[in-house]
Amino acid sequence: MNVSYRFVVIAAIFVTCLITANTIAVKLISIGTISLPAAVIVFPISYIFGDILTEVYGFRWARRVIWLGFACNLVFVFFAWVGQLLPAASFWENQTAYETILGYTPRLLAASFAGYLVGEFANSFIMAKMKIRTKGRQLWARTIGSTLVGQGLDSAIFIIIAFAGTAAFAPVLIIYHWLAKTGIEVLATPLTYTAVNWLKKKEGIDTYDYQTSFNPFAIQN
Repeated sequence: MNVSYRFVVIAAIFVTCLITANTIAVKLISIGTISLPAAVIVFPISYIFGDILTEVYGFRWARRVIWLGFACNLVFVFFAWVGQLLPAASFWENQTAYETILGYTPRLLAASFAGYLVGEFANSFIMAKMKIRTKGRQLWARTIGSTLVGQGLDSAIFIIIAFAGTAAFAPVLIIYHWLAKTGIEVLATPLTYTAVNWLKKKEGIDTYDYQTSFNPFAIQN
């Protein structure tokens, strides 16, 4: 497949949503009596675009974008860390605020990266397999079904690695994260349908992963 500008735009939005989510996740917001990270409003969008990538371009290209997102996030975290180490100007009084927002701990980084990779690959794998099984029908079932598994794994892995053994750990947080993220996916289903149908028409493709290797570390096939 020749890469089109539309594919590049989708990949760019996917990566931007991922980095944005990891940046704003430090702020907690209240939804009624439930506290959730602000990232809950943007991270599900990366899953929506992940669904679009897999549905239109196939698992092979979605895999590349998932790894691209991982690499770009790693670059961002590295330079945020370097910025933290650089000596502050004598008149600059926001070093503590900088460290609070961008001073990621190794444990939180490990939780974020592990949850992202497992969740995104599970989401894309299920999306591709269900497309073959349903012969391309019932897109809504594929997007919601894959998100239920992907977001569930992501939420569970992140919260367990990040907070297990601490006072902040509560298994119910996994359910709150999972339901909130999946709910956004459900609400966005009409937009997903519109984007998928438009892209298939413009690109002239509708990929089925019959011969694709689902090894997340495969490079070509």
